Amino acid sequence: MTARTASTADVTTAAGAPDRFDRLRAATAGLEPPFGVIDLDAFDANAADLERRAAGKPIRLASKSLRSRALIRRALQRPGFQGILGFTLPEALWLAEEFDDVLVGYPTADRTALRTLAADERLASRITLMVDCVEHLDLIDAATGPRATPVRVCLELDAALRLAGGRLHLGPRRSPVHTPAEAAAFARQVAARPGFELAGIMGYEGQIAGLGDNQPGSRIKRAVLRAMQHSSAGELGERRAAAVAAVRAVTPLRFVNGGGTGSLETTTREDAVTELAAGSGLYGPGLFDFYRAFRPAPAAFFVLPVVRRPTARIATLLGGGWVASGPPGRDRMPTPAWPPGLRVTATESFGEVQTPLVGGPAPTLRIGDRVWLRHAKAGELCERVGELHLVGGDEVIETVPTYRGEGRHFL
Repeated sequence: MTARTASTADVTTAAGAPDRFDRLRAATAGLEPPFGVIDLDAFDANAADLERRAAGKPIRLASKSLRSRALIRRALQRPGFQGILGFTLPEALWLAEEFDDVLVGYPTADRTALRTLAADERLASRITLMVDCVEHLDLIDAATGPRATPVRVCLELDAALRLAGGRLHLGPRRSPVHTPAEAAAFARQVAARPGFELAGIMGYEGQIAGLGDNQPGSRIKRAVLRAMQHSSAGELGERRAAAVAAVRAVTPLRFVNGGGTGSLETTTREDAVTELAAGSGLYGPGLFDFYRAFRPAPAAFFVLPVVRRPTARIATLLGGGWVASGPPGRDRMPTPAWPPGLRVTATESFGEVQTPLVGGPAPTLRIGDRVWLRHAKAGELCERVGELHLVGGDEVIETVPTYRGEGRHFL
């Protein structure tokens, strides 16, 4: 057994012991569903495994994957995590009241938030904006006017794999800046404009980090996906190194960010990358069940009550349609976690107000019983609940607000 396999197995075993749901259920027996639960034993084990996979490089925490300040604090207290990767500028302004390093992972067009940033020297020193075109710079200048404190910006390098002369694009469609020459040209434009500092480069290889390479189904499709990911990692490693060198010939950089939960092993081997990004792996949602290199322990759950028994073989939950973003498909649906063996019906699936379940345990469920489910993605669960109950061992040790629970809705 290799060191990597042993470590991943240890995490799964520690978080998935036979009595796991016994203790989770006992700890939350006094709560009224629906409610959200974080198993801290699994959360901490996942954090340790992310640090192991990062192999010494700091991990910038993706806040959209947690959406709870209490759990952001918990992760950032660990030695392997450093800084936040946010998702909107208003969120960054809020987080920067407490945290001193927030990179906004996506461009902003929020003029009010830009004016707030430019008017506050402390916030401007803590927040870095994402840009990938001159229009972003123009919008910032138009919103803020001349400013005493430079706005820090990060150049997003398109990390997708482009084939057939660019006609085939494999990966997220993010930045128009793809080549080292394009990166250097844009860096020169930033350097020539007063009021800006180019602080870093970011590239997110979603075609590697966000696609499990061990999906059930066709072996041929798995083989093609793995070949694409191997090819993409090699191509990107060379291109990113060249782009970083080209930009550093124009201006110094504070950081080069890359990767995601699903690609830490490959991205950390790139010398040009100074920090990684991850967050979903802490919660271990359903979409991360199908990777060969690692297997996070499920740490985030939501619990719904049985409210109907339309037949002897069906138990119906109240609600359940907490479907994840992305291309519509079964992999975006929640996953029944306990009791094991439950599944949705083909005609109704997960519904807005009710979800009929069938399967082995369904006939034994009674009105008022609870079913534990997992969201397909990580932080989106927190848009459905106002608080998370943190279970350590066999008790709820703390109940903390989500962003929603603090009255914050950023996207």
